[in-house]
Amino acid sequence: MKILVLGGSKSGKSHIAQEITDSLAQGGTKYYWATMEPVDEEDSARIEKHITDRDGCGFETIECGRNICSKLPVDKNSSVLFDSVTALLANEMFAGDTPDINAHERVVSDLIELSDNVKNIVCVCDEIFRDGFCFDEITEQYRYSLALICRKLAEVFDAVYEVSCGIMTVRKGRLLLKL
Repeated sequence: MKILVLGGSKSGKSHIAQEITDSLAQGGTKYYWATMEPVDEEDSARIEKHITDRDGCGFETIECGRNICSKLPVDKNSSVLFDSVTALLANEMFAGDTPDINAHERVVSDLIELSDNVKNIVCVCDEIFRDGFCFDEITEQYRYSLALICRKLAEVFDAVYEVSCGIMTVRKGRLLLKL
């Protein structure tokens, strides 16, 4: 199964994605693919919260926030919780002195390659592209690129779930578990 979990900041999407991944793994190998590269105390606190949330859940952690195909899991029968597409794009787009406005193409390609090399993948992504506000040119390019990534993943993945206030809505596919 290939699943995209969308939602706003602090919506509960990572927690729900963790439960989905755990259910899909059925006792098999589970990887938590962490992409955030912390830049401040808030980022570090968010990472600590995610570590605490999955403590004792049997995930092996892969910390890789860019060039993800260099870290493909050895176990092709594994289940991967990929958290998050949002951070991956930021890492790839803003790695150099000038923003890479084509980074989304590489991110899509890499995520599809990763998804083709594991049994199950659950990708988490923030919906920061639906608010209707206008920002500076670079921020708009980032938001547009993230929307393009989500559109492509939604097209090729089996299911798309949207999370709001901890409540999951199926946008594509079927409900895999009752939360």
